[in-house]
Amino acid sequence: MVGLTSAAGVVGFLSEPDPELQIFALRKLNEEIDSLWTEVAGSVGEIEALYEDESFPERELAALVAAKVYYNLQEYTESMNFALGAGKLFDLGHEGEFEDTIISKCVDTYIALSAMHNPSAAASTSNQPLPQLTTAFPSVANGATSTSAGLTSPTTPFSQSTLPSKSLLSRQDSTTAFDPSLPGGGNAGFEGIQSTPPVLQRDIQKQLHSIIEQLFERCFREGRYRQVVGIAVEARNLDVLRRVILRATEDEKKRKHGEKSVGQTDELMEYILDICMGVVQERGLRNEILKLILDLLRGIPSPDYFSIAKCIVYLDEHTMASEILGHLVKKGDPKSLAVAYQIAFDLYDNSTQEFLKKVREELPKAPEPPTTHGADTAEHMDVADGEHSQETEQLLSELNDSAGAPASSIYDSPKKSEQLSPEIEKAFDSIRDILRGTKSIELDLEFLYRNNHTDMNILNKIKDSLEARNSIFHTAVTLANAFMHAGTTNDKFFRDNLEWLGKAVNWSKFTATAALGVIHRGNLGQGQKLLEPYLPKEQIAGTNTGSAYSQGGSLYALGLIYANHETLALELIREHFKKATEEVVQHGGALGLGVAGMATGDESIYEDLKAVLWTDSALNGEAVGIAMGLIMLGTGNVKALEGMIQYAHDTSHEKIVRGLALGMALIMYGRQEAADVMINGLLDDPDPILRYGGIQTLALAYCGTGSNKAVRKLLHVAVSDVSDDVRRIAVMSLGFILFRKPNSVPRMVELLSESYNPHVRYGAAMALGISCAGTGLDEAIDLLEPMIKDPTDFVRQGALISLSMIMVQQNEAMNPKVGTIRKTLQKAIGDRHEDAMTKFGSAISLGIIDAGGRNCTISLQTQTGNLNMAGIVGMAVFTQYWYWFPLTHFLSLSFTPTAVIGVDQDLEVPSFKFHSATRPSLFDYPPEQETKTEDAPEKVKTAVLSTTAQAKRRAQKKEKQQRRESMDIDQTPATPKTSNIGDKMDTDEPSKAEEEKKDGEKDEPEKKEGEEEKETAALPEGLKKRMEKEKVGYDLENMSRVLPAQLRFISFPEGGRYEPVKKPTGGVILLTDNKTSEPKTLMELKARKVVKAAAAPETLQDRVNAAHTQRDAAAVAAGGAAAAVGVLNAVDEDPEGAEEAEVPREFEYHSDGGEEE
Repeated sequence: MVGLTSAAGVVGFLSEPDPELQIFALRKLNEEIDSLWTEVAGSVGEIEALYEDESFPERELAALVAAKVYYNLQEYTESMNFALGAGKLFDLGHEGEFEDTIISKCVDTYIALSAMHNPSAAASTSNQPLPQLTTAFPSVANGATSTSAGLTSPTTPFSQSTLPSKSLLSRQDSTTAFDPSLPGGGNAGFEGIQSTPPVLQRDIQKQLHSIIEQLFERCFREGRYRQVVGIAVEARNLDVLRRVILRATEDEKKRKHGEKSVGQTDELMEYILDICMGVVQERGLRNEILKLILDLLRGIPSPDYFSIAKCIVYLDEHTMASEILGHLVKKGDPKSLAVAYQIAFDLYDNSTQEFLKKVREELPKAPEPPTTHGADTAEHMDVADGEHSQETEQLLSELNDSAGAPASSIYDSPKKSEQLSPEIEKAFDSIRDILRGTKSIELDLEFLYRNNHTDMNILNKIKDSLEARNSIFHTAVTLANAFMHAGTTNDKFFRDNLEWLGKAVNWSKFTATAALGVIHRGNLGQGQKLLEPYLPKEQIAGTNTGSAYSQGGSLYALGLIYANHETLALELIREHFKKATEEVVQHGGALGLGVAGMATGDESIYEDLKAVLWTDSALNGEAVGIAMGLIMLGTGNVKALEGMIQYAHDTSHEKIVRGLALGMALIMYGRQEAADVMINGLLDDPDPILRYGGIQTLALAYCGTGSNKAVRKLLHVAVSDVSDDVRRIAVMSLGFILFRKPNSVPRMVELLSESYNPHVRYGAAMALGISCAGTGLDEAIDLLEPMIKDPTDFVRQGALISLSMIMVQQNEAMNPKVGTIRKTLQKAIGDRHEDAMTKFGSAISLGIIDAGGRNCTISLQTQTGNLNMAGIVGMAVFTQYWYWFPLTHFLSLSFTPTAVIGVDQDLEVPSFKFHSATRPSLFDYPPEQETKTEDAPEKVKTAVLSTTAQAKRRAQKKEKQQRRESMDIDQTPATPKTSNIGDKMDTDEPSKAEEEKKDGEKDEPEKKEGEEEKETAALPEGLKKRMEKEKVGYDLENMSRVLPAQLRFISFPEGGRYEPVKKPTGGVILLTDNKTSEPKTLMELKARKVVKAAAAPETLQDRVNAAHTQRDAAAVAAGGAAAAVGVLNAVDEDPEGAEEAEVPREFEYHSDGGEEE
């Protein structure tokens, strides 16, 4: 049947009095509305009148026609209203653009209505801390009652007396930003967006809910639960969220029929958790959803305990954590015990020291006297750690006694009346040991030691290329060595280069001593003994107690060894800090206290630090300010903030203000909305250093949230503040906010990376490095490569450091550009015309890219997806190397070992293999680079030969080349570079590497840039050919390096002896033993034996100590740390002063003599 070509006649029937004619017209128009709507639009009023006429029999048909007309007019709100009035005539099952658009509009309206009627999640939880924080500025907040105070740009900051009194969420300017927490899906405050949805005015909510229910049911039938979850989260409707989880559970039970498999409910719970952590930006709503998930999981007969553990950590439910661990242990079966151990390992990786201490105290304990308990614990440690030294055993037993002594009053009475079996008691002791971190640190130390692949040639070239007498270069080499050997306990470089080490003076010596802490990080058993010769000694008349710089550095190093691990070492550092009178020693002691006592919230340590702060010393004040923030990390302590902000306004020292600003930011770590008052106050301060601290507070409070509000604030400050420092940190802080979304950062900073302001360009480079660390992201590399040639030296420095962060643990199979970048870093160090700052950045970069013996990546989130508190804090303090080089060591806190370490129920390391479904070269270590002889021959040739000698040498070379060419062509006709092998006959060390270097030197003037690019482009092709020949799939031993990108290819053999209790995520994995009757083979822990046998180089130590100082002859320690004692402990003034005195005297005598003659 031919359709209508004009609607004029049919539209005329709408004005007829006969209802039959009107119904006929509506039906015809409904069929042809898509082609005739332009003619019908003028008569839409008549169609609306028919819909509003209650006596008209086909009102729903009239509503449907009106809806389609308005749809074509792009009036989607009106179209939705009439479509809802059409009732059953609006068919959800019909596929078309009209139906899809109306459904989408209905969902948006439902979300807006539901969010407006369910604001409780926003107000109930997230705003609870805000009334406390409004008193954070009691002395400077007078009169700041109007919200206009907060509307001022940072370019025109208010004085200290006009700080805002309201949260960012309650201010008018915050409502103009998109925020999903606001009613209406975050659109409130924009022009043209009505605060009350129009659907309320037409009283058709019933139809809307009917449509939404139909959508939900259709999603349930088709198994599309995630769509309903998304709508429920956006709508803040927790009832719908509970309903979809329960419905998914019921549907899964009907389909499974008793089969054991990974169900859809588990996947849905993981999806909800990911949404919670990565998408939901408001803390209050996130807590409400996590509590709902926790309630649902605990009601399941066999719940997913690992998902429960994630919720517990975020909600800070330490009591629930101890209850779950106790419940699993008391089950008694091996599987439950392995799950309990795995949860304990996960809790240690994701929690603060304060949280872990509470969990340890609340665990059930046996009613025996403390002495018996201590003896049992010591005996248990003897069995488990038989190869430890005597000091390690004593230290661990003392730790067990001290941590187990204060029991929580909640558990005292019931646990004393309850007898625990020896097996259960032993299990609880093991869990306490795990929660203390001893086991995790020991396993990581073993992995880094046995898999150390540091390329010493690179480190030696850095040392040879940089002049050691220049303190910035000496520090650069020290930092590169520390990063390359981080956690490996390999300090051989210091022992082999004592003469170079002796050139360290003052703060270079401080940094070199602190580097021992980075190298031996996690060496809990021997850490104190290693540093004992360096630690401050009591002042005795007539004796030399050593250099104050090495003493301060040793306290800093001790803190780094026991970083984020509350042990007896914390009290030792505290004791030295309180006794210290030298400012340098106090400086190192403060940093050590902060690192070792991170997030303990210890008020007594805080008071000790504050007492030193009040001395108003600029030298130690900066370190004390940072340490105060580290101790109170994430606590939001109002009393501490009041004192710090007040002193920051009172002191005249910029270094103290800078330290306090960073300290306040650390206290607000992870507080999100609760930090808004602090952020507003600092950003409106006239002091640029405090505004700098306000940006740091914003970055740490919202780190990893991807908050639109925080990003918008940072971008505004980045282009408007009058201080270059503030603009630089604003751009840099984007990396902290968005490190969970690394792909979005290059697009965001693309224009900023081309800014006229070099500080903004530097900030853009560092933001890319922080957010994309370890990803090898091509978009980030493309932005950073041009910045290597930036005209400003510190921009080049930032670009090189960021490239090394992004390229850490990348090989040419993963990213073909890594070879070129490594060459660029080495070239910058050897370039005589390069600026010192760029060389400093290059040296650090070479250390970062090979961090931890090429076994560590830089990660700001844990293997299970939570925030890596130590990593984030380390990265934040590391960025302050701009002002103070010793803070660079903090970057080692963000180094995360990339390993799969399998542990059985006895917490022993069995020997077994697992499978990687990839080619071996895809995730292999980068090849070692031989760079030690690259420059020496070239320098000799050009420096000493005259023109005549050069001409003779060229003639001799030609003769040799002709002879060798004829000989080698007969032997190896396929080798293209045989003509140059004659050069190698001058020496008696023929090697392929040197031949290639010679060839490169000879052809260097001809190749230049174009040929080098061709060479680097040819490398991946050869690699591809080699990879094609490799067999896909290979086996790995336990404790092998497994990169994060490789984890999805890892599998354990089916039917094998060992089976993991959860999907491998990297780190420590608990294994269940399926063949307990068979004897098991354990791996030998080499790091223990090496540390125990450290007395081997005693003769070298004695020689060095005798040459430099007799005070340290009795020190028995390992390798380079012992060998360097005499060098680093030497007082700077004597040797350095003697040299400086001799040279000027000789010069003055000659000149005086010349003048007299």
